[in-house]
Amino acid sequence: MTNKAVFLDRDGVINVDHGYVYRKEDFEFVDGIFEACRHFQKQGYLLIVVTNQSGIARGMYSEAQFQELTDWMVERFKEQDVTITKVYHCPHHPDFGPADERDCDCRKPKPGMILRGIEEFELEPKLCLMVGDKVSDMSAAESADLGTGILLNDEVEKLSEGNRFCRINNLKQLLTPPEGVCNCPEES
Repeated sequence: MTNKAVFLDRDGVINVDHGYVYRKEDFEFVDGIFEACRHFQKQGYLLIVVTNQSGIARGMYSEAQFQELTDWMVERFKEQDVTITKVYHCPHHPDFGPADERDCDCRKPKPGMILRGIEEFELEPKLCLMVGDKVSDMSAAESADLGTGILLNDEVEKLSEGNRFCRINNLKQLLTPPEGVCNCPEES
């Protein structure tokens, strides 16, 4: 069993973030996601999705609708020879839903979903990566003590100094990152 994983945010990394996507008709895969995942899978990484889904707490869609879309998404990955090991989601929001569920440990930037993955799959955090499109993804990765965080957008200025994170403009850069942009781990 492998002891390393790539944690992937969903909206903005796996699919284009159209805002509260819960129907397959609105789900558009980000260009390069299948190739990037196959690349990491060949290097022995598990692929684990960690996604905030506050649309559930907001009453925009149900857990069942989220799960139906998740099952459909995982099947599309299988068709591309990619295995998604697990999908963790946070259905909470600090301003919506039942009061006793608003202060959770799973909503990024808190590391709860990542920590559950580390424990469930007996992962070595320093060998793991997080690919996200928001600073909150990188904050969760940093709190979980992951080895590398890869930010898929231009918010790099907002990251703290001295961290282990880098920025890319598109997922294809994960296959052959341009020099100086990302010091992502190679095959180990």
